[in-house]
Amino acid sequence: MKMRILFDLDGTLADTAPDLAMALNLLRQENHKPALDFEFIRPAVSIGAIAMLNLAFSPAEMESSQEQLRNRFLQLYSQNIYCKTRLFPGMESVLDNLDNQNIRWGIVTNKPDWLTRPLLEAMDLSRRCQCIVSGDTLPQRKPSPEPLFHACKLMNCQPEDTIYIGDAITDIQAGVNAGMKTGVARYGYLEAHARPEQWGADVLFSTPLDILDWLRSKF
Repeated sequence: MKMRILFDLDGTLADTAPDLAMALNLLRQENHKPALDFEFIRPAVSIGAIAMLNLAFSPAEMESSQEQLRNRFLQLYSQNIYCKTRLFPGMESVLDNLDNQNIRWGIVTNKPDWLTRPLLEAMDLSRRCQCIVSGDTLPQRKPSPEPLFHACKLMNCQPEDTIYIGDAITDIQAGVNAGMKTGVARYGYLEAHARPEQWGADVLFSTPLDILDWLRSKF
């Protein structure tokens, strides 16, 4: 039985941080604030929109206008969703190898579907992956294992025959709770204080190409 692979999207499969950071700084510009440094924003990308907004606005501003700020941020991002976003270096080779070996792969992300699918279509990935499970596909989101169980149903595979790769502790928690093998994308958007070696994952990947080396060593 060939191993199936599920990827997180932001910070694992695709380097989306430049476009998300641009949207955040456009929002700050609209609110008469200076741009934030990209390296300051990058680690928060995998945590979600609210975490990014907390970097950009004061607690008082978030308390009074969080929903308005979130909606405008996502609108700005949707308008600039594929300006600088690219696969991480080496990931195209990973996907080509998986396709050539008929190894099924899919995507499980907490990104809402109205952003996920246009991005994957722009990257020409929606036709290649076997499943797309977004943050609003089910009532539950990661770290719940339910999105991963749903992905397995769509790919007609068992969790124990699957590895889930992500760059956040919630990804690893979801994979472990689903009974899958798990891998940390260390090249992703890890915070400075993150200790991924303590997350309980089966393997840590320093580059996307390490995924192929791991597959060769195990199977």
